[in-house]
Amino acid sequence: MTNTIIFDLGGVLIDWNPMYVYKDYFDTPEQEQFFFKHVATFEWNEEQDAGKSLHIATEERIMLFPEWEQPLRDFYGRWEEMLGNSIQGTVDIFQSLRELNTYKFYALSNWSAETFPIALDRFDFLHWFDGRLISGEEKMAKPNPDFYSLLQSVYQVDFTTSIYIDDNFRNCVAAQELGLPAIHFKSPEQLKSELSNHSIYL
Repeated sequence: MTNTIIFDLGGVLIDWNPMYVYKDYFDTPEQEQFFFKHVATFEWNEEQDAGKSLHIATEERIMLFPEWEQPLRDFYGRWEEMLGNSIQGTVDIFQSLRELNTYKFYALSNWSAETFPIALDRFDFLHWFDGRLISGEEKMAKPNPDFYSLLQSVYQVDFTTSIYIDDNFRNCVAAQELGLPAIHFKSPEQLKSELSNHSIYL
């Protein structure tokens, strides 16, 4: 029987999207595509999620792509503008689950330690968890199996009685390979349905 629910944060409970800054930022769609494909890549941002300094990462990237200096400075300089609202449907599910007084709740999130305090101040529900592991604070990130395993050692989480929720399919696969059942999040409605498949009813 499931007694522990583990949430990813960005894309599940919180809307984060660089396009809140970069929509209409560039002169052409080709520039925008090049910027995200080659300059401010997903992999580059993940390095900061795993603990690298935002300042150092930005300066190093500008050395590689000097013609993209201002867009690169804006990536973390305007990061707060990329932080949208809560994904209210998921927050409502979280609240309903809490009211059952049946489950423990943990957060396992790839997030820079330098920017996470902004979210912590903005979203009250981030204080509802029984514990959280933030990649930037732990200097490791999903899908590194050691990051998942920290839940076991720090919070004594039993994966066999837990369920994990993440919007990144890669991270769900990594969880399942460790024996942690996972739901690939697509929408609050889909999540509610998937939870019922695990005998978790709201």
